[in-house]
Amino acid sequence: MSGSSQPWPEWGEPIQPHPGFFVPDGAPPDAQQQRLILDWAVNQRIATGWRVESRSETQAVMVRGKPINHVLHAILTVFTCLVWGIVWGILAATNRVERVALTVDAQGQVVAVNAPASPNV
Repeated sequence: MSGSSQPWPEWGEPIQPHPGFFVPDGAPPDAQQQRLILDWAVNQRIATGWRVESRSETQAVMVRGKPINHVLHAILTVFTCLVWGIVWGILAATNRVERVALTVDAQGQVVAVNAPASPNV
């Protein structure tokens, strides 16, 4: 399909919401359009590996990373005579959970508030 225009942008290019999400005369978006913009922003995060932790009509909390199963690692450490404790320690020190709260302001801009990365304790 060389020479044809692609409906999707190349990898890594920023994607803008469809123009139908906004009012043509520049007026602020209504509640329904704000929900559509928030849906679009949530879908963009999901496509890059985030998952929805909680969602309301005006806000979505997204999370990336998984907590460590400490019970499983404790059992493995006991059965391997403390050898697995090295792996468990490395995982506990390097694994983080990231959270971001997404909202849409009155002008239709997506506002992302990042929480500090928390260790998986």
